[in-house]
Amino acid sequence: MPASKLHDTQNQSDARGIPIDRVGVKGLRFPLKIRDRDQAEQSTVAVVSLAVDLPHHFKGTHMSRFVEVLHSHGQVLTVADIAGMPRELLKKLHADKAHVEFRFPWFRMKKAPATKAEGLMDYGIIFEVNAEGEKVDFVVTVEVAVTTLCPCSKAISVHGAHNQRGVVTFSVRFTKPVWIEELVELVEASASSELYSLLKRPDEKVVTERAYENPVFVEDLVRNVALRAKQHPQITWFKVEAENFESIHNHNAYALIEQTVER
Repeated sequence: MPASKLHDTQNQSDARGIPIDRVGVKGLRFPLKIRDRDQAEQSTVAVVSLAVDLPHHFKGTHMSRFVEVLHSHGQVLTVADIAGMPRELLKKLHADKAHVEFRFPWFRMKKAPATKAEGLMDYGIIFEVNAEGEKVDFVVTVEVAVTTLCPCSKAISVHGAHNQRGVVTFSVRFTKPVWIEELVELVEASASSELYSLLKRPDEKVVTERAYENPVFVEDLVRNVALRAKQHPQITWFKVEAENFESIHNHNAYALIEQTVER
């Protein structure tokens, strides 16, 4: 059958009267280039989600158009491409709302605190962009692993104190672009100690003693991040979640703060 004669089933009407908030594609992998404060540029691979709203009277959306928009920017995307993509989806799919999400690993070379031995640390990054009409909302999220040491354990124990690794998920809106490095450093400075991928014995001594001298509850951790976020000149909104993988309990400790920053 000629292409002009093929039925467009997605454009058929639907009588159920139920709109869909988001419909699209998920799980696409795509190369990405990110500006890097340390090394100018970094290449990575993102897992991509693209979606739009669907009015109640349409049966379906055109899935191929999402992939067309993604591939229209060439083989490697930039942050500017991502920021403009929701508006492209609005136009391409005749929608009122569009959603774009890129999740990717980001790497940073870190020197151990005593020996200065170098090792790569990885962090989880999420770019989420939503568009509705002329309004575009861009949220950047960093997922940062840290060390925390329990203040209560330190206060009541004759020898030592229990500590654990935790993950902080820190999301921000901003007036001007913020370096990923800034957000990572803000979180790491709020914990008992930051983590490293390569530690020799002198480094382990520094890290464990640093954590012991700087005990924080999970509540302290999110409050520390919140205080630094409110002092950052570009951040207008933030959400910080912390989850500690407890070393002596059969559960995790968790805390969350979400605030709009008045300027």
